[in-house]
Amino acid sequence: MILLFDVGNTNISIGISDGTSIIDTFRLNTEVQKTSDEYWLSIKNLYDMKLITSIAISSVVPRITEKLKEIAAKHLKIEPLIVGPGVKTGLNVKTDHPREVGADLICSAVAVESNGSPILVVDLGTAIKYIYIKNKTILGVIITPGVGISIKALVGNTALLPDIDIEVPKKVLGTNTIACMQSGVTYGVAAQVVLDLNPFD
Repeated sequence: MILLFDVGNTNISIGISDGTSIIDTFRLNTEVQKTSDEYWLSIKNLYDMKLITSIAISSVVPRITEKLKEIAAKHLKIEPLIVGPGVKTGLNVKTDHPREVGADLICSAVAVESNGSPILVVDLGTAIKYIYIKNKTILGVIITPGVGISIKALVGNTALLPDIDIEVPKKVLGTNTIACMQSGVTYGVAAQVVLDLNPFD
């Protein structure tokens, strides 16, 4: 079995794969202050680790990458595959600085089944990424603030707006402060996705 890590700025997504399909998934919070031993305590009971034969890590948080590498070496005796520059994926990257393209963007693009038509992958993470792909080639990317970042910006830069949960309100036009903010960050992102699709039609 293959142990897969997708390390983002907010969450660490963990998958178990038989090499063809994802068998199970788990999620942890990304906490850079945690030690590798603390992460191991959270990970070791998620699955029978004796069955793990390979590990692959896609990460945009270098400090977490190092902790996962330490776990792989110390507890599983496995050299993990780290997705990044130099790893052969069959993907072409036509950007100004290909080595700067994040592992998350590479994995999203590689996962797309190419039929020759242009494809726009929308990755709704801490940052929202719009990845434009054609013929297994990344031709460009748009990066915007995610919903969580938008809320933090609103709350952190205003005196009266409260911290809110991310929920989709029943109406676009809110009639109270919380609903107004929720509408802005959820319907706003939805509208942004639709608008960003137009240039690629």
